[in-house]
Amino acid sequence: MADSSEELGKGRRAQPTWSPPAGSEPCKLRLYNSLTRNKDVFIPQNGRRVTWYCCGPTVYDASHMGHARSYISFDILRRVLRDYFKFDVFYCMNITDIDDKIIRRARQNHLFERYREKQPRAAQLLEDVHAALEPFSMRLSETADPDKRQMLERTLQAVRLAVEPLETALRTGLAAEDVDSRAQVLLEEARDLLSDWLDSTLGGEVTDNSIFSELPKFWEGEFHRDMQALNVLPPDVLTRVSEYVPEIVDFVQKIVDNGYGYVSNGSVYFDTVKFASSEGHSYGKLVPEAVGDQKALHEGEGDLSISADRLSEKRSPNDFALWKASKPGEPSWPCPWGKGRPGWHIECSAMAGTLLGASMDIHGGGFDLRFPHHDNELAQSEAYFENDHWVRYFLHTGHLTIAGCKMSKSLKNFVTIKDALKQHSARQLRLAFLMHSWKDTLDYSSNTMESALQYEKFMNEFFLNVKDILRAPVDITSQFEKWEEEEAELNESFSSKKAAVHAALCDNVDTRTVLEEMRALVGQCNQYMAARKAARRRPNRALLESVALYLTHMLKIFGAIEEESTLGFPVGGPGSSLNLESTVMPYLQVLSEFREAVRKIARDRKVPEVLQLSDALRDNILPELGVRLEDHEGLPPVVKLVDRETSLREREDKKRAEEERRKKREEAARKKQEQEAAKLAKMRIPPSEMFLSESDKYSRFDENGLPTHDVDGKELSKGQAKKLKKLFEAQEKLHTEYLQMVQNGSAQ
Repeated sequence: MADSSEELGKGRRAQPTWSPPAGSEPCKLRLYNSLTRNKDVFIPQNGRRVTWYCCGPTVYDASHMGHARSYISFDILRRVLRDYFKFDVFYCMNITDIDDKIIRRARQNHLFERYREKQPRAAQLLEDVHAALEPFSMRLSETADPDKRQMLERTLQAVRLAVEPLETALRTGLAAEDVDSRAQVLLEEARDLLSDWLDSTLGGEVTDNSIFSELPKFWEGEFHRDMQALNVLPPDVLTRVSEYVPEIVDFVQKIVDNGYGYVSNGSVYFDTVKFASSEGHSYGKLVPEAVGDQKALHEGEGDLSISADRLSEKRSPNDFALWKASKPGEPSWPCPWGKGRPGWHIECSAMAGTLLGASMDIHGGGFDLRFPHHDNELAQSEAYFENDHWVRYFLHTGHLTIAGCKMSKSLKNFVTIKDALKQHSARQLRLAFLMHSWKDTLDYSSNTMESALQYEKFMNEFFLNVKDILRAPVDITSQFEKWEEEEAELNESFSSKKAAVHAALCDNVDTRTVLEEMRALVGQCNQYMAARKAARRRPNRALLESVALYLTHMLKIFGAIEEESTLGFPVGGPGSSLNLESTVMPYLQVLSEFREAVRKIARDRKVPEVLQLSDALRDNILPELGVRLEDHEGLPPVVKLVDRETSLREREDKKRAEEERRKKREEAARKKQEQEAAKLAKMRIPPSEMFLSESDKYSRFDENGLPTHDVDGKELSKGQAKKLKKLFEAQEKLHTEYLQMVQNGSAQ
């Protein structure tokens, strides 16, 4: 024994060598980069820190769904990078409050209001409208773009229709009241036409700079309110062009000093030829095929900056303005080259460069800004910093169409954000965007929104069902239940769906696939709950809660659920949902249980009036309060808290469905009655008379009333006679049945 102990002591066991698992290569986030037109692996320049600049709006009118397309999409991308991939995102956005469009619109509004305040007499108004029609008609004849031409034609038609009644009123000497009302109609219809005319004749006289700041200030406020209503996060820093004029002047001067800009007649232009021919520089990185597109370049310069004298100041047609010498009727700031104002493209370069330095990780904007705006931004910024990487990843959101048609503010074919929010909630709009790729064209139409509504309803039903399961009272140990095969399968599916969601987000933040994976996961949970319900067994609350919390977490990341909600969509609007649900649900549960007890007594004692009252509570009273009560045979009622609008809409849908079912039942009863009446009418006919009325087919009959010859006197063939004999016997049987019914008193 001693020898064996010694041997054991000497041969003491050591831990075996441990080998780590092989694992799998984690997928990397890839973003579609307009600089390469590929999905590139996203690598920030400085650890987890991401610097991001987004082109903001030019604020001269109401924000529309085109703006929503861009800013909701970037909000989703920003949230995913920050809250899912855990990057430290520093997000900057600008407001363009100095621009040719703003200058012209501000002048037009000012001059038109001044004209209206003078209250021109009807005859003077007509004279002015006719004067304004001359240049307008000339502009129409020179317009080649079919969409713009159609818009101008509509304006011309509306003005002419308003001119005629006023001319008739003056010619026939109608009462002053009638003349004034018709003049007001013309004034409104001719607003755009008169504004253009007044601006072309008096625009140079507008010298008060405050006129040019009031308009953008007002519309900037409206823009921020719209973004807040859409649940778009505010930028970490917001820059306004009007606040960065000194920095813009310095930026332009440095470009000139570096040899890439030149002064011409008080304006400063970017020398595209010099830049493109310099080592390490390239012009037109984003859309090289568009370089030289004079139409696009002119649009980029602005309507007030493409006159013949301005264009002649350039060394090359491709050169663009960094700084514009101000004309009469334009705002101006002092600078080394005389009084002037910033060019459009330079604004973003100077503001982004001031805040983010010589190179940023991400620059974002709408697809239509790629050329010339973003290509010019890249060129002038890289000329300033003398580098070739001012932007590492350029992201461009796709176009938005309205029911398949091009959307354009200048064509007045647009839907404002405020109008869109009257039709659908911010969540529904966001879900519509999430169901499409952020970089592709999105069609804002009834079909698109119906898909979003159905998705919201599908997810909400799941959340309501899980909440109902979680409200069922259990003791602290019973909440942990043994997993059967069904739970293990659902959990395995849950795990694979989470992996699929992660892979989709890594693939250019593919939210469309993410939402489909989430829908499939909910579908599997619904099947599991239905199977448990059919078997009269409780579903596993912990597993379903885990799924619901995960889905809530993802929808929060996308900005489709407000922060206050712990599980599912909130009820009652932001800020109120959590308190509302936690406060009222215990009372609603008590009410539901009391109602169920009363219904049981009413059924046992056969008191239909009480049952009708309990149905009225469920169908008419509670929906008005945003409460849905669902009765299930053999199971406790389910209480669901929804918003009042949804509840009332569901009630109307239910009534409509019941009405359709009632109409179908009535139609079926009517058809059945007609069929029975027709059958009874047929049964009344004795077989000996059934063929006698068919004189157009037969000419002779035997003693039983069976046809023997056709209409031409030809004897019927054996086959024909046999067929008629069968019909005769069938009728004989029917008629005998009828006679029996008469005898019994059941025939009517």
